[in-house]
Amino acid sequence: MSTRLTLSLDAMGGDNAPGMVVDGVGLSLERLPHVDFLLFGDEKQLAPLLDKNPRVRDVCQIRHTEDIVTNDEKPGVALRSGRNSSMRLAINAVSDGEAAGIVSAGNTGALMAMAKFVLKTLPGIDRPAIASYFPTIRGESLMLDLGANVVCDAENLVQFAVMGEVFARNVLGLEQPSVGILNVGSEELKGHDSVKHAFNTLQNIDLPIKFHGFIEGDDIAKGTVDVIVTDGFTGNIALKTAEGTAKMFGVFLKDAFLSSTTSKIGGLLAKPALNKLRMRMDPRRYNGAMFLGLNGICVKSHGGTDALGFANALDVAVELITDGLNDVIKEDLAHLDSVPQEESSGS
Repeated sequence: MSTRLTLSLDAMGGDNAPGMVVDGVGLSLERLPHVDFLLFGDEKQLAPLLDKNPRVRDVCQIRHTEDIVTNDEKPGVALRSGRNSSMRLAINAVSDGEAAGIVSAGNTGALMAMAKFVLKTLPGIDRPAIASYFPTIRGESLMLDLGANVVCDAENLVQFAVMGEVFARNVLGLEQPSVGILNVGSEELKGHDSVKHAFNTLQNIDLPIKFHGFIEGDDIAKGTVDVIVTDGFTGNIALKTAEGTAKMFGVFLKDAFLSSTTSKIGGLLAKPALNKLRMRMDPRRYNGAMFLGLNGICVKSHGGTDALGFANALDVAVELITDGLNDVIKEDLAHLDSVPQEESSGS
């Protein structure tokens, strides 16, 4: 790719920032040779890190600020008092046209509040949604929302379905991705009014969406559908449950292989297969949650990630930009205006 693009980075966001951010840029150089970076943060901390790696320094510009958004800061407070923070200035760079997208490992609620305030939402979108990948038996699925909207009505869920389907088609390269609504059962009569109304709308929508219907919790890991639609309350619980289960499985597996001499020998023989499993389930491979529905590209990295995870979040941002995701979402959402919407109630 010959055209260069610029990403703005909240260099002070995340548990291991700013070192993790700079190291993440370093790891991404081979995959992203066409990308420049604006690092928003404390120059006294950033400059020495860049001096240690001239290759990284060559593609980075430091934009100095000493203000940061802390992990425990409430979104409303951050929005009012964080105008000069590294997070806010990085978002402003996208709004001002200096950068094509922003990546931050900082406070999720503050990032969403600031990004929505500065970048606004796409036409036809009431609320942005946090979307990310889930590893499944069949490969990968996309789930949204993962925590931005605790309460959603039917129209919100329909908008999430449209955005998720566009993402799966254009970014994941699926010709006709399937879409399902997470529910307490697969039968049409189950669930609250919001999911029922969303079900009816998606069944009759004037878009080429392959709507599967309702799915249950065990369908997530099965990979029953390519796009899983749910409210942020349910989605966040599902995400954290999956992360916790994966960690528990890892601990149990390690304990089993260390339980006896025979088990240790078996562990050594199984090491290549275990390494393959570890790579398949490594959460760093899936790092980089997208804020879909914003009028600009914004990617949230896990706050506790390392350089490898942050580098993957950079990959996600660049992919969203180069695929022109927002333009395709706008086109599909325009068709929704002609579709009669049922009156919906909140969940």
